[in-house]
Amino acid sequence: MEEVVIADIGGTHARFALARVENGCVCSVDAPHIVNVADHDTLASAWQHFRQHVGRALPRKVALAVACPVQGDVLVMANNPWVIVRRELPEQLDIDDFLLLNDFEAVAHAVAHLDTSHHPYLCGPDRPLPTEGTILTIGPGTGLGMAIIIRNGDELMIRGAEGGHIGFSPSNDFEDRLMLRLRAIHGRVSAERVISGPGIIPICAQLAEDVGETARTLNDKEIWTLALGGHDRIALQAMTRFCQALGSFAGDMALAHGANGIVIAGGLGKRLMDILPTSDFASRFVAKGRFETLMRNIPVRMIEHPEPGLFGAAFALARYIQRGK
Repeated sequence: MEEVVIADIGGTHARFALARVENGCVCSVDAPHIVNVADHDTLASAWQHFRQHVGRALPRKVALAVACPVQGDVLVMANNPWVIVRRELPEQLDIDDFLLLNDFEAVAHAVAHLDTSHHPYLCGPDRPLPTEGTILTIGPGTGLGMAIIIRNGDELMIRGAEGGHIGFSPSNDFEDRLMLRLRAIHGRVSAERVISGPGIIPICAQLAEDVGETARTLNDKEIWTLALGGHDRIALQAMTRFCQALGSFAGDMALAHGANGIVIAGGLGKRLMDILPTSDFASRFVAKGRFETLMRNIPVRMIEHPEPGLFGAAFALARYIQRGK
């Protein structure tokens, strides 16, 4: 059994933990040490903070799950100011070997290796995720992450994707108005501008404008707290609109990738676990015209695990170490 370091680096938080792996499997994962990205200028600074927390030298094999594409030598994250230079990591972190993977690729590893008890039902046929075919993992949080799982018998292929950065596709008059609002600010409007934590701000602003109210001067965390607590009419309506947009996006991605299973994850996915099954997510997921019957036959589930990104990163590293032996 070998001790390793795993990290899940998002737009708001970076999570670090020690894990034990053996023969391509994860034996255990310690409780995470969570730092605010804004408190550290670089990954190296956050890494040293974790080393001080552990109080001893860290293991020299590492998996880093990062919220950006992992191609090339220089990795620039969309919602995080850190820049990671692949060739500099061994010296900066004092490590021998490392695996870089997309953060939602890590979550997809967790989805693929956790049993059905960790996949609560959302909508569609109430059956387990398919053992053959394509499963998409989609997760709203600080951004909008996505990864692809392809199962073919005993073979398993997992790839991160950037579906959250496709163009936002309005489905009704309200979303048309929201698109115009966002286009005036950003020019091109990606799905992530709406279907992410910060996306609730322009949704609220448009809802307020539609009824002649003054827009709320709150940040996204404050609005989500109001919405989830049921304490504000506009915030509640914004959450309803958010769930609708997420349903449409998930359905579009299922069609685009020929998916026969969907898993909703992410920080907001976790917070909305009790909301999504009774929202308009399902109706918008299947509302694909001539393909509605096909969409109704796709199981959509969620993931219930305290740290799926870290757990999945540990599994990916365990397989990486096993292949290298």
